[in-house]
Amino acid sequence: MTPQKSMTNAAWGQLGLLALIWGGSFLSVRVALDEVGPLWIVGHRAVWAALALWPVALLARRPLPRGLGVWAALLVMGALNNAIPFGLLAWGQQHVETGLVAILNASTAIFGVLFAALFFADERLSLRKATGVACGFAGVVTVIGPAALSGFDLGAMGQVAVIGATISYALAGVWARKALTGLPPLTASAGMTTGAALIMLPLAWGFEGAPDLTLSAPVWSGLAYVSLGSTALAYILYYRVIAVAGSGNVLLVTLMVAPVAILLGVVVLGEALPARAFAGFGLLAAGLVVIDGRLLRRRRRLAQRF
Repeated sequence: MTPQKSMTNAAWGQLGLLALIWGGSFLSVRVALDEVGPLWIVGHRAVWAALALWPVALLARRPLPRGLGVWAALLVMGALNNAIPFGLLAWGQQHVETGLVAILNASTAIFGVLFAALFFADERLSLRKATGVACGFAGVVTVIGPAALSGFDLGAMGQVAVIGATISYALAGVWARKALTGLPPLTASAGMTTGAALIMLPLAWGFEGAPDLTLSAPVWSGLAYVSLGSTALAYILYYRVIAVAGSGNVLLVTLMVAPVAILLGVVVLGEALPARAFAGFGLLAAGLVVIDGRLLRRRRRLAQRF
């Protein structure tokens, strides 16, 4: 097992910036939904991000994907990591508060650990990880609440859509490890957003009609932010944080995104989340802390000293 890298002040700063960027994406999508359908939001997001990432990759002299096999793998990655989850999240936000969507989105790391254990022999589900996964699932159930079981309304369907997005993200992590090993992160990011664009443009045009270009300034701003900020820039920053702090520490951003989205939802949209949402987030956070294990190891060392 690769040892955890220590977090420097610069790494914490970049991690916090990434959390702010991703936390703002939920508000941006909610603003864009006032005039744009969820499929076209994803279409804009994928196209603009790809157009922004390819010049960066070329200027950085990253190798271009070559061969049908590599492009096919990027197309699958674009579906699992962009088209499907972005679409489900955007559709879900039509019926679920942005803060609640962000909390449920935090379960991505829980599903990631579970699927890694299912698909990779070196990622076995230890007792500690199993306990963390169980705690995380309890958090998801708490967030959704018992009312969802009594009547499957649009709100409940929206929450299920968000969970579907987190499962897709987790599967994308498995696929990336199996099919994209050796491809530079910047090239992979540009390639998978291109794949997502190829998927979403015909879908959006077919189901939602031709794109409306007479949008208001706030909606264009929301689309620009979610495309260039929380997709293109966020991918560059995400892989930079991994290089500096390690993939284990990047999991911490999952806990940092939700409070940002909740605060923006309250301040800008006037949202009020039920108490169970915060209780569920607490369980999700506890599950991720247990999975990470460092806090438990630190407490054990302190106990041994005294």
